[in-house]
Amino acid sequence: MDCLELLTADHNRVRGLFKRCNDADERDDVESMRLLTKKIVDELKIHMTIEEEIFYPAVRGESEEISETVYEGVEEHHVAKVIVEELAAMESEGDTWKAKVKVLIESVEHHADEEEDDMFPPVRSKTTAEQRERLGARLEKRKVELGAPPLERALDLTKAELDELARNQEIPGRSKMKKKELAATVDPRG
Repeated sequence: MDCLELLTADHNRVRGLFKRCNDADERDDVESMRLLTKKIVDELKIHMTIEEEIFYPAVRGESEEISETVYEGVEEHHVAKVIVEELAAMESEGDTWKAKVKVLIESVEHHADEEEDDMFPPVRSKTTAEQRERLGARLEKRKVELGAPPLERALDLTKAELDELARNQEIPGRSKMKKKELAATVDPRG
């Protein structure tokens, strides 16, 4: 899978978790919020690791513009990691905890949007499809090593099953996704 498609799929999976977490907050469902926040943190840890270990070093030298966005991305990851550490040290309830979860969500949404808008287009124009596929394979392999389910697990599902998972997981843009894109985006574990 193309590395940019894989990273965008990660972003969309987390956006679905954000939506579900915000909905739980509106319902004052602290237990659901707590469980969703744990999933968000797990997803972010894997995503930040693959970007920092593999993606950023691979694309940093493609242009000055990409390099600047990479350095900013590393610093945005640092902010997210600090918030994650602070959340881990807190009781999973109360206004301070909820506010910290909201700040994490807003920070990561900004980061994902910035990558997709400012980094991915120049990376696409400076690299070949073959380079992006090879990089995507490395990212996918590392994700599995870090505990993510392999893409094949979701590809074994039918399009209808993937559509249902995407709907339940509040995946944005799911109605326009083809099977492979849905498989990369949904969490097949439910």
